[in-house]
Amino acid sequence: MLSIGSWSRIRFMLRPVFALIAVFAAIVQAAVTRVDVTERVGIAEYERIAGKVYFAVDPKLPANRAIVDIDLAPKNAAGLVEFSADLLVLRPKDAAKSNGTAFLEIANRGSSPFWGALNIGAGAGRRTLQDLGDRFMLDQGFTLVWVGWQFDVAQGANSVKVYAPVLADVTGMVRTEILVNQKSTSQALPYPAADATSGMLTVRDKADGPRTTIPKDQWRLNGNERIEFAAGFEPGRIYEFVYTGKGSSVAGLGMAAVRDYISYIKQRGEVKRAIGAGISQSGRFLRTFIADGFNGDEQGKRVFDGVWAHVAGGGHGDFNQRFAQPGRTSGQFSGVDFPTDLPPFAPDELLAKSTKAGVAPKLLLSNGSHEYWGRAAGLNHISTDGKRDVAPSADVRIYFVAGTQHGAGGGPNPLVQNSTNPMDWSFFQRAMLVALNKWITNGTAPPESQIPRIDKDQLVAASALRFPKIPGVNVVKQAYAPRRLELGHEPPKASEPFPALVPQVDADGNETSGIRLPELRVPLATYMGWNLRNPSIGAPTEQYPLIGSMVPFPRTKADREKSGDPRLSIAERYQSQQEYLGKIEAAARELAKERFLLEADIPQVVASARRRWDQLVGVAVAGK
Repeated sequence: MLSIGSWSRIRFMLRPVFALIAVFAAIVQAAVTRVDVTERVGIAEYERIAGKVYFAVDPKLPANRAIVDIDLAPKNAAGLVEFSADLLVLRPKDAAKSNGTAFLEIANRGSSPFWGALNIGAGAGRRTLQDLGDRFMLDQGFTLVWVGWQFDVAQGANSVKVYAPVLADVTGMVRTEILVNQKSTSQALPYPAADATSGMLTVRDKADGPRTTIPKDQWRLNGNERIEFAAGFEPGRIYEFVYTGKGSSVAGLGMAAVRDYISYIKQRGEVKRAIGAGISQSGRFLRTFIADGFNGDEQGKRVFDGVWAHVAGGGHGDFNQRFAQPGRTSGQFSGVDFPTDLPPFAPDELLAKSTKAGVAPKLLLSNGSHEYWGRAAGLNHISTDGKRDVAPSADVRIYFVAGTQHGAGGGPNPLVQNSTNPMDWSFFQRAMLVALNKWITNGTAPPESQIPRIDKDQLVAASALRFPKIPGVNVVKQAYAPRRLELGHEPPKASEPFPALVPQVDADGNETSGIRLPELRVPLATYMGWNLRNPSIGAPTEQYPLIGSMVPFPRTKADREKSGDPRLSIAERYQSQQEYLGKIEAAARELAKERFLLEADIPQVVASARRRWDQLVGVAVAGK
């Protein structure tokens, strides 16, 4: 708890409208000790504020007991653990133009993918008017916030990180996975080795295959920070190195940084509400944040009013452990058996601690096709035996967006077998932001959950997928199924996998359930959430992580008959580009009525479809 004298060290520039009593309350309650502003610039009618926020948390408080190794962290004279984090804020200059909601994007490895997705044309720099793109979020009055939470982020012009204490004398077992696309003889270690002469290097060819130990005389440690393997790490093989590491960071303080800064600005009256949002890794961070009870601050008050975890699948992450590796993820052929995809999966179980404490947020989980194939998203709404559907509760929405890969894509990629999937999520995401803010502001509920269901034959085992036999397309055989793990040793003991179910498809190979965007409702291609590894990098029957596929329909009937493709050609489906775009617009208007798109975005949706037509077809279709 801060003294009144601590106020002299707080250098954050208050807006004149803040009353002194509100400031004093923030001092008394918040774990933020000061905010140092290093840059404050105007960008038209907005302002950018950058700097560093400093914290001091009481390790004895119940809200902080979940932070692993907090008792080992250095303490100040008051018995508090001090740390800091990078801070970036964008907001309207005029407080009267604020909508009262902070949108805190959990940075993904220091970067900000939600910023680019929600503000069309935005630049990463966030320094010029051009960088702000179409200013979608700022024009609605959001206060945009990024606070560093990950300790091992590389320094960069726009990255944010947390500066957590390092426990230099702590040692323990560390496991790192080495998976390369090009032969390599050297790899960095996630933590320095405590002993440069010990460790075990193994290799295997499948995730569940037997490990072969590589003799110690064939590898060595270089400076305690790299492993050198003269024979070379080969593409398409899974190597693991287990060793004694030293210098663990108190990684869970990243969760306290996010919690306490939002608590701080709410207590000061800068905002009335807050949304926590994250994509992929940072969405998994939010799932863990909620599950571990961090949505209540040190005084037991609600932190985030709404939480949005996008393409996080069923996962958590290595965010609050000794020798944490927060940049790790798991999949069918990478990050195997790391503590990523573990219970709790179902939203009500994620919310259990915050519900009991009376601080549960509204929760929005959105996933695409890839997350069912490669990130165990089905575990959000099925029983752990895979036999029945589990409906989300009233304060939860789960949305499946069909025919999508993990992120934006499109075009050839030498690491995979098919062209990547270009389906654009952005306009769906914009509509969801509006819906979520209305939900936490005035109680207007978003559209009902849209998920594939077991009882409707929409969610099936991969072996039951009715995918068409498209010439030249190898079909994925298995979906990623995380295994039950017995933690506490490296590698962990793995047993029976959790069920892995995937969305069923139609005769074109396109998924039939969930939210089907206009380019899936009026298709020019088959859009998949999976793609296989290119034979040039080995293991060609395994999924490549995070990437989907697009396989265009034949252009004409003659093309179809020549290749033996069972899918109708584009010319057999649409008389002209004009007809195609008319159907696209009609589909977009239907989705807008359902509140999965915004009316204002329909022209851009149609323009995107026009570009896809030009890419795959050209101006006209002939040869029916």
